[in-house]
Amino acid sequence: MTVQATFAATLVDEWVRGGVTDAVVCPGSRSTPLALALAADGRLRLHVHHDERSAGFTALGLGLAHGRPAVVLTTSGTAAVELHPAVVEASMAGVPMIACTADRPPELQDVGAPQTIDQTHLFGRAARWYAAPGVADEAWRPTWRSLAARSVIEATGPWPGPVHLNLAFRDPLVGHADELPPGRDGGAPWERGAPRAGSGSVVDPGLTTTLARARGLLIAGGGIDVPEGVFELAETAGWPVLADPRSGCRVPGELTVAAFDAILRHDAFAAEHRPEVVIRLGSPSASKVLGQWLASAGGLQLAVAGPGRRYDPDHDADIVVAAEPGAWCSSLAAELAGLDVDAGWASGWRTAEAAAQAAVDRVLGRRPAISEPAVARHLAAELPDGATLVVGSSMPVRDVEWFSAPRSGLRVLANRGANGIDGVVSTAVGVALACDGAPTAALVGDLSFLHDASALLALADRRVDLTIVVVDNRGGGIFSFLPQAAAIPPDRFELLFGTPHDVDLLALARVHGLAVRGVRTAADLDDALGSVGELGVRVVVARTDRASNVAVHDELHAEVARVL
Repeated sequence: MTVQATFAATLVDEWVRGGVTDAVVCPGSRSTPLALALAADGRLRLHVHHDERSAGFTALGLGLAHGRPAVVLTTSGTAAVELHPAVVEASMAGVPMIACTADRPPELQDVGAPQTIDQTHLFGRAARWYAAPGVADEAWRPTWRSLAARSVIEATGPWPGPVHLNLAFRDPLVGHADELPPGRDGGAPWERGAPRAGSGSVVDPGLTTTLARARGLLIAGGGIDVPEGVFELAETAGWPVLADPRSGCRVPGELTVAAFDAILRHDAFAAEHRPEVVIRLGSPSASKVLGQWLASAGGLQLAVAGPGRRYDPDHDADIVVAAEPGAWCSSLAAELAGLDVDAGWASGWRTAEAAAQAAVDRVLGRRPAISEPAVARHLAAELPDGATLVVGSSMPVRDVEWFSAPRSGLRVLANRGANGIDGVVSTAVGVALACDGAPTAALVGDLSFLHDASALLALADRRVDLTIVVVDNRGGGIFSFLPQAAAIPPDRFELLFGTPHDVDLLALARVHGLAVRGVRTAADLDDALGSVGELGVRVVVARTDRASNVAVHDELHAEVARVL
């Protein structure tokens, strides 16, 4: 009992030394030694969740928001399996996480003991590192701190992601820790990782002059830590920045292009504005129109992303650079400084952006009823400075990408590693916890909200400022934009793709003690956002119609095409 308790307390102490600030714990028996150690250390913020799957995404949200790994702890058996979706998203999105699964000791394996499954490498290649040290033993006390320190290093290395510690505990499970193994002086961690890779090598010197004279584009996606570096290069080279909301680059400026999806649907503009150089920064945008245009644009293509990441789905990158995109841009800007650039190249993009933004306002302004593009545009515009918006996959992330206007003071996050609709509400809860009282909002679809209904458990008791905006179109709205909608008989389409439901989402939220409100107009939504900035969780449901949603998208694209 004492050895297990001391082992668990040592892990916790070393995690804190390594910068861990939060732990998400699920109830269970086999995980008792570590759960007690996490609860006993007052330096950690402890978040208890009833559901392991939601707990995993809550830990993901914490890591996504502040870049530090959160510990998430489950008991053994299928409880451990429930972490897999969040571990996969953390792996593909490069989000640090320490997933701890309790396990049965060796003598209870393969003998039919309850809640016992094979947890060896349970998460496969999704884990950056896996360790199963066995039942704690006094003989290897000197290695305990190294185990904990390495888990932090592996989770936060050049390619951040989840680590998996599979920890076997033997009955009796309740004990008291004795003196911990000595740590480093001054509260330092036992081991330190190498510094993150910086800007890396810039392009071959022979390309510098070519780049300076070329008509180029910067495609700013997710995973940019230094967005100001992107604009250093943009201003030096005179290149527009096609800015995904997640990039940190969708800010007002003469080189910012936010309405690129609608603009590139105009065939003449797309044909006349083909770049000679494209630098793709970070992860791709959701826009298929942009992706297809870039694949056919020709010219020199560079793909720049952090170490361990590779974003080249069309296999057309001429140069692949492993570096933090913003810092790399800043270094390239320094090399291009003073060279002649084509000052007129950006003017056509600037004119198109202004016209497109005015067209979107005009179309939405003449529609009194709320629409999904209007929800995305108003939410992104009306949240206060310093707020964070977590956007769900499927249509919400596209509507925010296509229709939100440039603004400063708003951080946009999304689970775009595996691009799933699962766990989005729980991720938003984790982000709100990490923001420690700062305003957080989530924009999700109705199926995503229902998929993650367990995130609402005890949510009313958490001290967060969180507004969950749900677009309720009674089913899978994105499928109405796909060829299946026209190619399949309506009844079969509804059965397999529309998947309508009849759940009262306001009542569901109300059952969990949350403040609720339905909205029908943009003015209603703006009024509902008036409580943002106050502690509490509120659910806002915007009821829309899937057929009407397709129509308003078509109207928006047609109006942009008309003005162009």
